[in-house]
Amino acid sequence: MTKARNIADLLDATGDVVSSALDNVPASDDASALTTGTLDNARLPSNISDSGTEGLKVPVGTTAQRGSTAGQIRFNSTTGLAEYYDGTNFKSIDSPPTVSSIDVTEVASDGGGNQTIVITGSGFASGATVTFVGNSGTDFNASTVTVDSATQITAVAPKASFLNAQEPYGVKVQNVSGLSATLASQINVDSSPSWTTASGSLGTFFDSTRTGISVSATATDGDGDTITYSVQSGSLPSGLSLNSSTGAITGTANAVGSDTTSSFTLRATANSKTADRAFSITIKAPVSTTYSYTGSNQTFTVPTGITAFTVDIKGAGGGNQNSAGTGGSGGRTQGTRTATAGQSYIVIVGQRGEVNVTGSSFGGGGYYTAGNGNGGGGGGLSGIFLTSYTHSNSVAIAGGGGGGGLGASGGHGGGTNGNNGSHGAVGGSQSSGGAGGGGGSGSALQGGSASGNGNGGAGGGGYYGGGGGSEGSTDTSGAGGSGYIGGLQSGATTTTGAGASNNTSGSVVISY
Repeated sequence: MTKARNIADLLDATGDVVSSALDNVPASDDASALTTGTLDNARLPSNISDSGTEGLKVPVGTTAQRGSTAGQIRFNSTTGLAEYYDGTNFKSIDSPPTVSSIDVTEVASDGGGNQTIVITGSGFASGATVTFVGNSGTDFNASTVTVDSATQITAVAPKASFLNAQEPYGVKVQNVSGLSATLASQINVDSSPSWTTASGSLGTFFDSTRTGISVSATATDGDGDTITYSVQSGSLPSGLSLNSSTGAITGTANAVGSDTTSSFTLRATANSKTADRAFSITIKAPVSTTYSYTGSNQTFTVPTGITAFTVDIKGAGGGNQNSAGTGGSGGRTQGTRTATAGQSYIVIVGQRGEVNVTGSSFGGGGYYTAGNGNGGGGGGLSGIFLTSYTHSNSVAIAGGGGGGGLGASGGHGGGTNGNNGSHGAVGGSQSSGGAGGGGGSGSALQGGSASGNGNGGAGGGGYYGGGGGSEGSTDTSGAGGSGYIGGLQSGATTTTGAGASNNTSGSVVISY
């Protein structure tokens, strides 16, 4: 072989030294001749040393131009990294990145859309990937990764990909070299609470039901976090308060002069996540209906939303005329009835005792015969009844007053018992009608009749009617009928003689 004259003669097309080119090189030649481009009188030493400061130049090529000789070192222009071949794989020569912080540490998985997270660190290279590492091995990659610089990456992932069971998530950045860094336990997953109570009205409360109000507006949290409740805007009805732990709204609302709707927004908060919902509560002004005497049965039907109503019932007064004593006043019954919406009641309003015509007064007033005209009929009872106007359907009754007799006043209606008339006419009780004082005895819902030709008084109607008087050597007035509170709540009252006065019809007032 011809003696090599310069460095180019030593290399083949791949840049490897051609060993045959070194044949016939004198051993005495200085190896420094390699740096001058000539090999005259030069030989290769057993160790090559580069005394320069710029660095040793290695071959440069793309990934597609890689060789296949173990031990090769080259610069990969595709990856931008030096690499070496171990006989099986090319391995990049690189430093791992570092991850120092992220700008988002809590993700609302139910918030919809994507979560953008900015990652700060060093050594980030183009083509890096970002993986969110779950604490139980469920990992997922960011949907988009933008390497902003060697110290910042912007990663985007769907919020729904973050699972509460996998919190806290770590963040892993991996460069194309395969080297990576992970910042562990960084991202907690939290969903906003969800309202289970529909928005809108929480209820309408009548005046009779504004005491002891209890309604709730509640939410749940998918993460199991404790929920607290607060009024975000607006206000509750005066007198009501919100339980911050349960969402219960309770208390006794203040009375209002007109129907008042309070609108407010409640906020449910769970571990800093919030959900708002708008509600309202209506407090109605008192509603009172007065039933006056009509001569026939009337009806009251419980409105929707009503669970109770109050009654103020006055029995009719007994009749009197000319020289007759004053007719007894009716009784008065007051109290509260627990009720069901849609239920109907029969309302009876007693008629005043008859004085000028023969007959009974509406409401069971005792029968009176017009004649000499110095007495009066018994006043009718007033009351409310279930289904029908019968004794067994009695709910609340105020007894009617007894009619006056010539020179004798009638007994007042009840009350638990009706007052007696004169000369033996006995008031009705809770178990039986009163005995007559010469006239007829009282019975269930009916006063006793007056005997004779108009100078005696008849008994008042009631739960049990009072006894009737008579005309005779001693003219007798009628007794009062009894009241009844058995269909009312405890605390109801019935008072003798506190109802309508003589010659006055009764009334029933129902309020809610």
